[in-house]
Amino acid sequence: MKVDILEVEKGVWMVRVILTGGGTGGHIYPALAIAKGLLARDADTQILYVGIQDGMEARLVPEAGIAFKGISGKGLPRKLSLDTIKVIGKSFKALWETKKVLREFHPDLVIGTGGYVSGPVVLTAALFNIPTLLHEQNAWPGITNRILARVVKKVMVTFPESIAHFGVKNKMELVGLPVRQEIGRYSREIGAKHFGLRSDRLTLLVTGGSRGARTLNHAMVKVLEYLAQRPEIQVIWATGSVTYAETIAELKQREIPWESPQWRVVEYLKDMPEALACTDLYIGRAGAASLAELMVAGIPGILIPFPFAAENHQEHNAQALVQAGAAQVILDSECDGEKLWNEINLLISQPSLLAKMGEASRTLAQPKALDKIVDLCLATAWR
Repeated sequence: MKVDILEVEKGVWMVRVILTGGGTGGHIYPALAIAKGLLARDADTQILYVGIQDGMEARLVPEAGIAFKGISGKGLPRKLSLDTIKVIGKSFKALWETKKVLREFHPDLVIGTGGYVSGPVVLTAALFNIPTLLHEQNAWPGITNRILARVVKKVMVTFPESIAHFGVKNKMELVGLPVRQEIGRYSREIGAKHFGLRSDRLTLLVTGGSRGARTLNHAMVKVLEYLAQRPEIQVIWATGSVTYAETIAELKQREIPWESPQWRVVEYLKDMPEALACTDLYIGRAGAASLAELMVAGIPGILIPFPFAAENHQEHNAQALVQAGAAQVILDSECDGEKLWNEINLLISQPSLLAKMGEASRTLAQPKALDKIVDLCLATAWR
């Protein structure tokens, strides 16, 4: 769907905002949350999302009903090669394309949420003296945001640990990461009923993301062998789309009764707010969005960071929760069924410790993150 750049009605002033961020959902979804927050505050706000023309944002943004403009761009290869020169050429082209977009749209504010597309868009806006903001989702900030921090008005962060890595402390604002409004709004009873489970039984939530985490899934097969002897413990396990078939095949091969009434083994979990409402312990990856939801819900975790995340940011995210006493970490390279079960068993056998970790998780939450971000956006925009 092609969306034309919106025009201002004559004689009517309204805030015009450009949002930019891409490469992964971790950059795109926070930007979309900010867009929705701005529109909820003032429906007349004009928003344009600038992203890579063939990036995943080119699909997700129009689907969310937000105007989208694609520009050239590609992330720099990790090794110097002929591709590096091609990417640099695209980056220069993106600067010229961004300049044209800025002149056509006349934004009052430009917000970057990370990823390589933020580079040319936020930098060009800053050079034009247009008010600019950044939002960093992870405890270890990405290289694009670290570079741009010196030219923007303010840098909004999710974790206090990331502040020291920017070197511009006077610009930092701890705001948190926006989460879905439904998180924390359902009772335990409603959440359990949604999955056909009992609300008075301890429940584990396991997920390696939408595509799945093969290491975690292999380990969980062994964990279910132990849990088969513990019918009082419930499990909601989303294996991920890529690894679902092989996981079910392994469960069948080992003759593990994966369709037991106290277990829910699914490919993808669409109803995360309900799942979190009845969860006592989370086991999974350490993406910033997932952790933000855990913290708002007040749930402790056993975190297995994705080892190939850019600059190993998931491990830094996980360590932020560990230092607060809200989680334990098992490295992906060390995660097997025995180790994971021992960690799970240690925590669930100590209800007081589990409760203490849950409270520590809740103290890290920023449930008003979106309101803080929108306030700062409106305070920074040209008027």
